[in-house]
Amino acid sequence: MDFWRLLGYARTSFYNHASPIDLPARDSSKPVNLLDFCKQITPVCRLNPFLFNGHLQTFWTAVKSYDIPIYYKRRVFSAEEPAFPGTFAVDFVVNAYEGADENLPPRTTYYEDAEFENVGSMDDKPMLLALHGLSGGSHEIYLRHVLRPLVDGGGWEACVVNSRGCAKSKITTGVLYNARATWDLRQIVKWLRKLYPNRPLFGIGFSLGANILVNYLGEEGDQCKLKAAVVCSNPWNLDVSSIALQSTWLGLEVYSKTMGTSMRALFEEHVDEISKNSRVDVERVRKIKYLFEFDRELQGPTWGYPTEGAYYRDASSCDSLLAVRVPLLAINAEDDPIAVKRAIPIMEFRQNPFAVLCTTSLGGHLSWFETGGERWFAKPTSQFLMKMAQDVDLDKLSDSISSGEGVANSTPALFNPMRRKLQVPSG
Repeated sequence: MDFWRLLGYARTSFYNHASPIDLPARDSSKPVNLLDFCKQITPVCRLNPFLFNGHLQTFWTAVKSYDIPIYYKRRVFSAEEPAFPGTFAVDFVVNAYEGADENLPPRTTYYEDAEFENVGSMDDKPMLLALHGLSGGSHEIYLRHVLRPLVDGGGWEACVVNSRGCAKSKITTGVLYNARATWDLRQIVKWLRKLYPNRPLFGIGFSLGANILVNYLGEEGDQCKLKAAVVCSNPWNLDVSSIALQSTWLGLEVYSKTMGTSMRALFEEHVDEISKNSRVDVERVRKIKYLFEFDRELQGPTWGYPTEGAYYRDASSCDSLLAVRVPLLAINAEDDPIAVKRAIPIMEFRQNPFAVLCTTSLGGHLSWFETGGERWFAKPTSQFLMKMAQDVDLDKLSDSISSGEGVANSTPALFNPMRRKLQVPSG
């Protein structure tokens, strides 16, 4: 262990295309390329020296830390996509209020119908859409670390799209969500674009939510309505990450078992509805111990995948990265025991001028704890978003993307990274 690591310093590395896209400046100064932009907003990574590896960093997330109060109002939406019927909950960040709903996460209540009828605005505030990690929700502390500097004095609006069944939301069909469940996000982006036509929209995803977000960005391509996005601790190649978890005792008996337990608990919350799905064997799901077993017994049968491996390969976002056509910053820790280093698609980052990968030698999974409890990743993510909204001419950037600028040196479109093996009927 070297001297600097003993002091908590982590090595920071960047991976990118040889010719990253240029970001036009709002003040008409010289454009800056995406790599330089990302380097400028990325501070030195100095973490708590007592949490000196990925396991300790990740374990520390289970320790109760200081609170970050973010208040939400929830609205339940009915899915418009006929292939994926049901409902899902979106939590909108609002000013602090009195009162609580014991059936919802802390500091979350429902919008009253009359109150919700008045939402919508012609203002041009930047707005963030956030996607949480596996079985999480808007209440997650790692998510609030990023929201706080944006909404507290940063002038931003924000909302969290909760995966179906998460954050004490109800499901109304016999399915939960999966790692390529982009349809609810797509609906909310369109809805926000209609009600807030002047707001630039941005996205951020954490862990499994990061995987979903990159899949969405790839599916939308140059028609994407988000101006830019950030993803943290994306597992990228789900098959590789799953095999890695099963290859060590800690991976299997701690991480995979913990995630399997949380997903089994989520299943039990909604078992009455899920049991209506004739393809699901409730008792087999109840007997699972590990995450891959849950995916084998529930996700596979629910969505029509023959094995969990087929599901992982189809839902991974490592190929979707090649189709992303908005500025994307990805942050991963090389010692992450869940979103493992070998699953990071470094060569794909080198092929896409719209994406930059930042890795740190320390940090764990959605951790990056500094001395005092702050999380380092909240600094580059919030700075990336704020500087993108403040300093970049987003209209000019969108025009250049629509016209095909910035892709001349990328791989010709002979390989379709968005071709999925699971074909979902349109009606």
